[in-house]
Amino acid sequence: MRVNLLLVFSENFFATVCVVCYALLLPFAETAQIDPKRCLVWGPGLKVHVNLPVRYFYIQIVDTSGNNITESIGENPFKVSIHQRDDQERVRMRVDVLDRHDGVYIVRLRSYASSLDTDIHIWYNGQAVGKSPYHLPDPHYLTASEQDASGTIYQEQCYCPCPSLSFWYEQLECPDHYQQIEDDLSPFSNIDMDVVAQEIVTRFSDQGRHSLCHYKIINNKVYRKTYGTIIDFKIFVDAILLSLVRKVKLADVEFFVNLGDWPLETRHPKDGGVPILSWCGSDSTYDIVLPTYDITEATLEMLGRVSLDMLSVQANTGPTWENKSNVAFWRGRDSCRERLQLVEMSRKHPDMIDAALTNMFFFPKDENKYGQIVKPVSFFDFFKSKYQINIDGTVAAYRFPYLIAGDSVVLKQESEYYEHFYKRLLPWKHYIPFKRDLSDLLQKIKWAQSHDREARQIAINAQEFARENLMPPEVFCYHAKVLEALSQRLKHKPQGTEGFEHIEQPTHSLESQCVCDRSVQDQYFKLQGKDAKQEL
Repeated sequence: MRVNLLLVFSENFFATVCVVCYALLLPFAETAQIDPKRCLVWGPGLKVHVNLPVRYFYIQIVDTSGNNITESIGENPFKVSIHQRDDQERVRMRVDVLDRHDGVYIVRLRSYASSLDTDIHIWYNGQAVGKSPYHLPDPHYLTASEQDASGTIYQEQCYCPCPSLSFWYEQLECPDHYQQIEDDLSPFSNIDMDVVAQEIVTRFSDQGRHSLCHYKIINNKVYRKTYGTIIDFKIFVDAILLSLVRKVKLADVEFFVNLGDWPLETRHPKDGGVPILSWCGSDSTYDIVLPTYDITEATLEMLGRVSLDMLSVQANTGPTWENKSNVAFWRGRDSCRERLQLVEMSRKHPDMIDAALTNMFFFPKDENKYGQIVKPVSFFDFFKSKYQINIDGTVAAYRFPYLIAGDSVVLKQESEYYEHFYKRLLPWKHYIPFKRDLSDLLQKIKWAQSHDREARQIAINAQEFARENLMPPEVFCYHAKVLEALSQRLKHKPQGTEGFEHIEQPTHSLESQCVCDRSVQDQYFKLQGKDAKQEL
């Protein structure tokens, strides 16, 4: 009997040890299947003249059979270094590698000094990845004389604008047009800014309610005059305009930007309406919509003072779909009555909705109805749930781009408010719609719970849209396209800056001095059979 027990114990122990050993060796077995040379590397950060605040590119893991690996292979599996080609001196850059947990890694680079003729080296376990090192400038665009071409990576504060807007558009792969811009500007033509300025100052002069900035861009310099008392948000407009003119030569243009939440212009141009740029549009106004200050700042301050951006969210999408909670999630403040209604619904149906207020500014506190104020939750923790509820605040909820970039399906409230990209989205393809009064929200959550495959596909569609349309190049392209279209509609070019403040470019340290280089563009135009001086 004692022998039999010993045998059973030995067999079980041996089996347990085998399982443990297999589990420990599994990652190494999977790692051994990776073929660094077959891995795919691509993205805008590999093009020398895509000078974004943060360069980025992607690495798709590929196995020895040539198949894409669709799971994470661990945190920080790659070593990335950047050197100047001639002297191999390391370039001052912050390198950040994000794991999307789908076999793709995002490499982000923020430069703190400009560099000429740069090589990006990528290694995996000491082996070069893809076609590493990657040379900037990219020979793909200079095949006829690539050895004679040079190119400079500029740190963000360098003022080295590309002289050709069309060349800059081509490098960023900007679309030819945005339908939203065409729709917004179609009512306006032959704009007389003298008349517009007088009309705006007269009609929107309530300093407690209205805050606006009057901008002029003349010879690629930015000038501003402010109206109103709450003008702090001018810093967001200043920042994107200064960043734009550092990167490309813009046509002279003049315009007003609304710094408030609500779009302002309710009159059609035929009835005296004027062009005003706003971060949010509505079905009942004629404002010209820009990307919100939120997604714009996230683009400019990535790897800086901002941690939530359209790239970082891709690496923080929570558990796999199968392991997410089936309870719909929401957190926020009491910016509208429907949010209070949502919290009340959550208290009645906690098995379906987890909604709570993180602060109250607009309505009286009532713990019996709304419960206690809860601590804010990290945005990335939102994605522990399969279902994200997007409900208006004072206007459109500016969290929406980040929600659709995650790995959850978004239930979106019907609304008259919209951001610059909303009209490119389709209900039931990119999100699940519910009525403004929330009367069918429970029904839509139940539908998602009972149609898991369809809900999952909607989440995937939205994620793909975000990755294709809401990345940093889009923010710059869209702003530039709006300003270009406006400049073409002005009756007169802007003149005179009396009473305007010149918004100075930021200074940079001596070790980060910028020497502007255009040899890559010259080579490009030669290959196109164009005269560079005439084109630029």
